[in-house]
Amino acid sequence: MIAIQGPNAREKVYQAIPGTEGICGELEPFSAVSLGRLFIARIGYTGEDGFEIMLPLSSAKFTWDMLLEAGVKPCGLAARDTLRLEAGMSLYGAEINEEVSPLEADLTWTVDLSDKDRAFVGRGALESLKQKGVKKTIVGLVLEGNGVIRDHHKVVTSLGEGKITSGIFSPTIGKGIALASVPKGSDGLCEIEMRNKMVSAKIVKPPFVRNGKILV
Repeated sequence: MIAIQGPNAREKVYQAIPGTEGICGELEPFSAVSLGRLFIARIGYTGEDGFEIMLPLSSAKFTWDMLLEAGVKPCGLAARDTLRLEAGMSLYGAEINEEVSPLEADLTWTVDLSDKDRAFVGRGALESLKQKGVKKTIVGLVLEGNGVIRDHHKVVTSLGEGKITSGIFSPTIGKGIALASVPKGSDGLCEIEMRNKMVSAKIVKPPFVRNGKILV
């Protein structure tokens, strides 16, 4: 799979791969189409527009070279992770795992409990948790001063303690940002324990950045 993301991503794909503009030009976000042995989806894990292209291994190098020739710049996992965090997107193993339900990870919108006849694995556990009341959630944090927030730092809010699930320096905002698991209902300012001292941060609702625009 090759992901091409950014404000010019789609135009670069049209330039690099003949035939894609005709079949993908009207493709809506979160939709996909087949082009020969390519499966092209208008999705991504960066908060930017673009395509993810699933293709045979035998075609990968040729396609990669064509994208480079069209001016696409390669990037690594750290850059991708910075973008997904700016976009407020959860990462399995950080914000979500086998011990954290969607209701506790600010992902309630992904779970449909409205249809009583719709059965799925885990429905009973989610309904039970919803009835008991969720005690924690995921929020965004923006550091008030200088510094870089890191995973697992302790967070103290007016309602109790939590922890950083993902932290990084945002080059778009120019400040340290993070996602954190905190007591549900926490808002305003909080404190993060960094290098044995407490620093101030503002609690915000993700995303921080979407399509290059600062939202916090």
